[in-house]
Amino acid sequence: MANSAAESQKMVTAKFAIGQLITHSLYGYRGVIIDADPTFSLSDDWYQRMATSQPSKQQPWYHVLVNNSSIQTYVSESNLDPDFTEQAIQHPMVDLVFCGRSQGQYLLADKIN
Repeated sequence: MANSAAESQKMVTAKFAIGQLITHSLYGYRGVIIDADPTFSLSDDWYQRMATSQPSKQQPWYHVLVNNSSIQTYVSESNLDPDFTEQAIQHPMVDLVFCGRSQGQYLLADKIN
């Protein structure tokens, strides 16, 4: 029993950072990460309806602004690859969340509150 408690207490390290460009490995869309959760944090209903490939909930999950869209997605780390194209993301929220780009990554804008 101690082993499973220790395993659930393991520190989860995210592979991607806020502002990083990504490509979805299954669906091919590009995007930019705006937030991350250490493990899945939405409802089981959402998972059953939306996470069609049923990736593990016990990994980092990312909030992503989808390029050439107004959509925001929630994606498991296992379904993301880094995007090295450095092409800008076209999304209406980009300028609200970020204040520019440097070395192929978006820079998070200062918080108002």
